[in-house]
Amino acid sequence: MATRVIPPRILRNLRYNTATKPLNSSHPPLSPSLSPSLCIPAPPPISAVLPPSDDLSFRDVEKLFSSVPTTTLLRSTAVLHATALEPMVDFGTWLMRSNLMQVPGLSDLILATVRNTFFDHFCAGEDATTTADSVRHLNKAGLRGMLVYGVEDANNNDACHRNFKGFLHTIDVSRSLPPSSVSFVIVKITAICPMSLLERMSDLLRWQHKDPSFSLPWKQDCFPIFSESSPLYHTSKRPEPLTREEESDLQLAMQRFLELCQKCVQANIPLLVDAEHTSVQPAIDYFTYSSAILHNKGDNPIVFGTIQTYLKDAKERLVLAAEAADNMGIPMGFKLVRGAYMSSETKLAESLGYSSPIHNTIEDTHKCFNDCSSFMLEKVANGPGGVVLATHNVESGKLAAAKAHELGVGKVNHKLEFAQLHGMSEALSFGLSNAGFQVSKYMPFGPVETVMPYLLRRAEENRGMLAASGFDRQLMRKELGRRLKAAFF
Repeated sequence: MATRVIPPRILRNLRYNTATKPLNSSHPPLSPSLSPSLCIPAPPPISAVLPPSDDLSFRDVEKLFSSVPTTTLLRSTAVLHATALEPMVDFGTWLMRSNLMQVPGLSDLILATVRNTFFDHFCAGEDATTTADSVRHLNKAGLRGMLVYGVEDANNNDACHRNFKGFLHTIDVSRSLPPSSVSFVIVKITAICPMSLLERMSDLLRWQHKDPSFSLPWKQDCFPIFSESSPLYHTSKRPEPLTREEESDLQLAMQRFLELCQKCVQANIPLLVDAEHTSVQPAIDYFTYSSAILHNKGDNPIVFGTIQTYLKDAKERLVLAAEAADNMGIPMGFKLVRGAYMSSETKLAESLGYSSPIHNTIEDTHKCFNDCSSFMLEKVANGPGGVVLATHNVESGKLAAAKAHELGVGKVNHKLEFAQLHGMSEALSFGLSNAGFQVSKYMPFGPVETVMPYLLRRAEENRGMLAASGFDRQLMRKELGRRLKAAFF
């Protein structure tokens, strides 16, 4: 297929009308949505050649960081520089997991240091008040918040119930904030369903994919979870059915998720389910898709799933799930990410004697993300549903922005949302926002001690991304230099 060249005029002219249509006509607009109607063959990938241009206004640092105080720029530059140093990440990880955290006084000092540096940079706050202030500040700068209570990997029902209460509280916090300032509430299924049960469910779902006659009496209607190329090596033998206790735990977990979905319907705020390891992702997709069938109505979905495009089967699974949703008349929303478990996934596959489920090269991952983005944007332009493009890659942002403008997606709100982690890729976030797109920041919150495991995992799994923050740091330093010069001259 010939390479498609996007005209320079498209890249230069990225502004559009953002007239809104709310999820529910009686409520203010709060979220994006997308068209899951699928046609095969898929639309051509966004593999365009980008001509030199000033798109997304990256050269105008004064405009780019106009809403960012100088003190915040200084702290951000320092924190990003520190996290780009692998020895610093290694030391911080060791320190937070060491016995020093058990020493009275010393642990308080360490937590205070973390709270005032890395925590404040990458998280929204410790409680509802500080989190609400962070979202309001972000909203004044033209961005929105995706709120996530920073817990995961529960091992029993007591922990699941505590985490569930935290997610319910997150929805209450979101409802209390200005309309449209919160685009999504994020939930981690690993926090409201015991990990061992998710592993068992995933084994059973994988075996049923191998043997369709294999009966799962607890399984409800669901979109396809696997493709023909999906990794099934986690399940090497026929698993035993769920025990009565496990079925009871599953019912409790489904009730928790059902209540979260219902509360998001009432609040008119979409619920986005995060993706995790492939060992438990089939069960997570089951929770997501079976609930989407129940709650996604009309044009705008309430339940969004996540596709990790560094996986070789990502595009196939996206097409199959979206096609099934379209055939059932269910509007489906997807968040597209590259992924955050590359090292652990590769090690697990190798330990079992299989090749990694992750793309062989970073170029293949970029291509998959861009192809999936193109596919979803085509759906956005022609039907119901929603897509979130969660990327820190500037080129992917440029390509998707140009494609969206070409298709006129921006003229129909709730179709497309760009997203980046809080404290990361600020230049891309502000650039896309200045170009007229809806942009959200992924904002974990909670007590430092609660959120710390999440932050440590992020630091370990995102070493490459943290090290690649040079683009942001360069632009921030340029703006700090401009402000210093302006102050003295």
